Order: sequence, then C-alpha cells, then structure tokens
Amino acid sequence: MTAKPPPASSGPGPVSTKTVTTAVPARLDRLPWSRWHWMIVVGLGTVWILDGLEVTIVGNIAGRLAEPGSGLHITAAQVTGTAAALYVAGACSGALFFGWLTDRHGRKKLFMVTLAVYLAATALTALSFEAWWFFLFRFLTGFGIGGEYAAINSAIDELIPSAYRGRVDLIINGSYWLGAIGGALLSLVMLNTGIFPEDVGWRLSFALGVVLGLVILLVRRHVPESPRWQFIHGRGEEAEHLVGEVERAVEREHGHRLPAPRGTLTIHQRRAIGFGIVAKTVFRRYPRRAVLGLSLFIGQAFLYNAITFGFGTILITFFDVPTDRTGYYFAVIAAGNFVGPLLLGKLFDTVGRRIMISSTYLLSGVLLFATAWLFGRGALTATTLTVCWCVVLFFASAGASSAYLTVSEIFPMETRAMAIAFFYALGTAAGGISGPLIFAELTTSGVVSDTVVAFQIGAGLMCAAGLVAAFLAVDAERRSLEDIATPLSAEPEP
Repeated sequence: MTAKPPPASSGPGPVSTKTVTTAVPARLDRLPWSRWHWMIVVGLGTVWILDGLEVTIVGNIAGRLAEPGSGLHITAAQVTGTAAALYVAGACSGALFFGWLTDRHGRKKLFMVTLAVYLAATALTALSFEAWWFFLFRFLTGFGIGGEYAAINSAIDELIPSAYRGRVDLIINGSYWLGAIGGALLSLVMLNTGIFPEDVGWRLSFALGVVLGLVILLVRRHVPESPRWQFIHGRGEEAEHLVGEVERAVEREHGHRLPAPRGTLTIHQRRAIGFGIVAKTVFRRYPRRAVLGLSLFIGQAFLYNAITFGFGTILITFFDVPTDRTGYYFAVIAAGNFVGPLLLGKLFDTVGRRIMISSTYLLSGVLLFATAWLFGRGALTATTLTVCWCVVLFFASAGASSAYLTVSEIFPMETRAMAIAFFYALGTAAGGISGPLIFAELTTSGVVSDTVVAFQIGAGLMCAAGLVAAFLAVDAERRSLEDIATPLSAEPEP
C-alpha cells in the first residue's frame, strides 16, 4: 500500500497498534546498490573514523601527557590504563543505556543523540586541566560512542540489502582504522613542539575531532528512520511511504523497474518490548547464539583494547622509539586493520559467515602466538614488530568487525539494538576494561616476559572464539534478517 506522509510539522505521526501484513523487508532486500545506500554509509558509518581518531590520539599522546609542561599531572600508565579502562567502561554503560532507548524510541533519534554526547565530551576532554577532568570526560566520550555502536549497527543492518550486508557492515566497522591512521599521522604534527607548544598540540587534536564530528552530524540529519522499526512499532504507513520513495529514486537512477518483492510478513505491532522478553529471547530461545556472541566479543575486545591501547608504550619502552615518532608505526598497523575488512568483506557474503569468522579469528590468534614467541626471543625490532602486528590485525580486524555483524543479525528485530549493546558491553567489560589495566602494568614493567604473557592471553582468547564460531556460527549470508531470526511480533501474542 502507499500511505500519505504526515505533515512536516506534525512530528512522528499517530501510532497505531494492529495486525498488519507488509512486504517492507523484502522490498528493502531486493534493492540494487544506489546513491541512497551511499548516503546511509556516509551518514552512519563515518563516525567510526572519529572513534579511531579519538582512541589513537590518546594512545599516541600518552607519553606527551606524562611529560612536564603538558598541562596535566598524569602518568603514561594512567592514560593507557585508567583512562582507557574508563573510556571502555563508559562505552559499555552507554551501549546498554542507549541500546535500550534505541529499541524503544527508534534508530534515528538515538543516533543523533549519541553523536551529540560524543562530541560534547570530546570537546571538554580538550579542556582538561587536571587528571580527574580527563578521566571524567574520557568516560563520557566512551558513553556516547557505546550508544553509537548499538544505534548505528542496528540501523545499518536494517537498511542495507541482504546481498551486501556482510561486506558493508565489516567495512563500516573497519573504517575505524581510517580514523586511526589519521590520528597517528595527526599526532606527528600535534606532538611536534616546533609547531605547537607541549600543552596545546594534544588539545587541538581533540578539537579537530569535534569539527569533523559536526560535519557528520549535518550529513546524518538526512538519514531516515529504519522502516523495519517503523512497521513493528505502529508506524506502518510511514514505513510504506519511505520505502516507496526510495524505490522510485532507485528506479530513476538505474533506469528500469524493480522486480516484485518475494514474500510478506504478518506482524502484531507493538509500542515497546520489555527487557524481560529481550533477555528471555536471547538466552532461552537462542542460547547457542548467545555463547557465540559472547565468545566473539570477549576475544576481540581483549586483543584490541588491551594491546592496541598500549602499542605506543611498547615501542617507547622496549625499542626506545621517541614519543613523537610512534605515529608512523601505528599508521602502518592501522592500514593493515582497514585493508583486512576491505579485501575480505565480500567473502563473508559469498564464502559464508561460518568459514570466514572462524578462520579470521583462528589465523589472527595463531599469528599472534608466533609474534609473542619472536618478541620473547628478542628477534624483533620496532619495524619487524610492526610488520607482524600488521599481518595479525589484517585478519583480526575482519574478525572483530564480524562480531558486530553477527550479534546484529542473529536475534529478532525487536531485540537488535539491545542485543548489540549487551554483547558489546559484557564482552568488552571482560576484555576491554581488565585488558588495559593488566596490559598497562605488563608493558610499563619493562620486562619482556610480561608483555609476552599479554600477547599470549590475547592470542588464546582469539583462537578459542574461532573454535566456537566453527561450531556455532549462523549461516546468515544473503538471507533476510527476518529469515535468520523471526521477529517476536510475527508470532501470536499470549
């Protein structure tokens, strides 16, 4: 059916709750790639570039912040340990809080709010004058970015056609590393005391991130609400109108009519789904999928949050790399991280989820064990360690991105944002909060064997997650989200 859109000034329009039959999911999935999809990718996906910029800048300025004249009385271990753990704790809290709101109030409202929180906290981080202030706004910055993970991943998967969902999700999550490259190179300029004073350069780094975020915020205003969320939450006419507009635009762009959609879905519209139903659905109906999601997130969270947060410290401590030169090395491993999802992403849609998820986790874990062995023998230099890391993270980045893809597509639509938030929060809390705290102590001790142990823990968890994926991964490639997990609203209400 075609519905008349509500007036621009009337807000979201009336909400009705009834039983309806819709072809909206099938209509979205059969769309060819178009300029409209590029707008979704740019409007939603580019925020990960900011996240990568943010985290990398903090990692690279740790040594500078600890130096006299930085304007802060703080140690490098506090930056890579305490501040990093607080950032992750904020992200976990934000994911749960905003994930709950996203499933209740829609994707669009929340991905605007979470970006605003993120930008405000980043701006205030640049004004830090004491360690407590820096810690507080690192937590709040993480709070905003955690909300982004839940709102953005759920929206992307619901708007992108099933034939492209895997590669798009991986590349968008992998774009974090484009920001990491920018942050690494930016730190080379901002930490150069010949250009900026010691207490100014690192502040300008955060300020630049705010400027870029404001540009993204302007683009994001044009990204629509998820039609899948709309028709389940009593806004079926709005969903039909939006999809109809997109179809007409795509037909004009490609110069031919679209094929008829295959299949319809009958659902019982609801205004909200209680948290108890969400928990019951995830753990009672899909226990194997719950184990899979936890395993993938714990493995990648420890490896990334524990080791990459302290990469600059390793170079400084063990290889005497100057603080203002660590950015060159980090730019190299960041490039490897982005190239992995870029080159491997398509295989997740063609070869399949199970093979690709398990192999990327296992390969990265085995290669990390080899790197730890070489590091322990003293066989590596700053350059060769960076090369090893680049190869490890080529596979690990694709695997880590697939963790977000997995939990966003294997649970019913009504629970999607909350499921992403829950698995991100629990997995990241296990590996992402304890990881930086443990790793900061291990790397700053200056003892080679301590750092080897940290590498081995990360490698072991990645291998374990890969084995779990080999047995439990869901063959979700090229399948509709509603086919992978039937919406709760599609079943008769008790």
